[in-house]
Amino acid sequence: MDNLLEVHRLQTVFRSDRGDVTAVDEVSFKIQLGETIGIVGESGCGKSVTSLSIMSLLGKEGRIQQGEIWFNGTNLAELSETELRLLRGKEIAMIFQEPMTSLNPVFTIGNQLIETIRLHMKLNRKDAKSYAIEMLTKVGISRPEAILKEYPHTLSGGMRQRVMIAIALACKPKLLIADEPTTALDVTVQAQILSLMKLLREESGASIMLITHDLGIVAEMADKVIVMYAGQIVEEADVYSLFEEPLHPYTKGLLQSIPGTGDDNNDRLFGIPGTVPSIQRMPQGCRFHTRCEYATEQCVHEQPQLKTISPNHHVKCWLY
Repeated sequence: MDNLLEVHRLQTVFRSDRGDVTAVDEVSFKIQLGETIGIVGESGCGKSVTSLSIMSLLGKEGRIQQGEIWFNGTNLAELSETELRLLRGKEIAMIFQEPMTSLNPVFTIGNQLIETIRLHMKLNRKDAKSYAIEMLTKVGISRPEAILKEYPHTLSGGMRQRVMIAIALACKPKLLIADEPTTALDVTVQAQILSLMKLLREESGASIMLITHDLGIVAEMADKVIVMYAGQIVEEADVYSLFEEPLHPYTKGLLQSIPGTGDDNNDRLFGIPGTVPSIQRMPQGCRFHTRCEYATEQCVHEQPQLKTISPNHHVKCWLY
């Protein structure tokens, strides 16, 4: 099967008062055509920075220090801003975590959606407006004509997120990057948004990169799972292998911390001790050793490599 996206040894750094700090370190993965991969981990693990590196939206302080990002045969890291702008929205689209920061507060919904459609699909204003109404209807928004005249602040969080999805899906992108697309939404709206993403994949064969900390969503949506910790990939496997036989102590901890429906109400929820280390003070050796019950002297001083356990299962841990 052909790969749509290939990320090779990506290292992303940010300037700070104390010099450069590395937020994503030696990250490599592939996404095949029509495949959904879930990227999971706690806040601060480098999930969102990985997606922003692919989109080249790192801001003035961030830059790709090394590595290659191949999309459909093109190295994105070598493209100019003008070339990237033509690619974003049309070929690669992104649903951001907080739609209020992504939608421009001074323009109407119609203005922003129609602008995207006209820019990438070369339609006249009348046809672009009809298509915008069609897209809003597709994402489950009733009264789409009225919503086109509204400003973002007048809509609920769920409605804004649907608008963002309509904008992202309007140009039928080959790759959809969804960064916590259902955070802060109620369960019913969550289910509708996930169904919508599944429909996109079925209708257009798009690949989806789903960034989340919700393992339930990953189990429902993903073909493959990447577990990130402290800017690195610590485990990668197909969704069945990861849930049935997690290998890395961090992955096991994440899975154990999910509350089960059959649990005794008096049972205490499992929590991984400690917190993700600051990117300015990464521990030596294995980055998880400060929180790991299996840590040895080797873990403290030497960093493990990502080891292949089976063709579809890789883990970065000295236990293996």
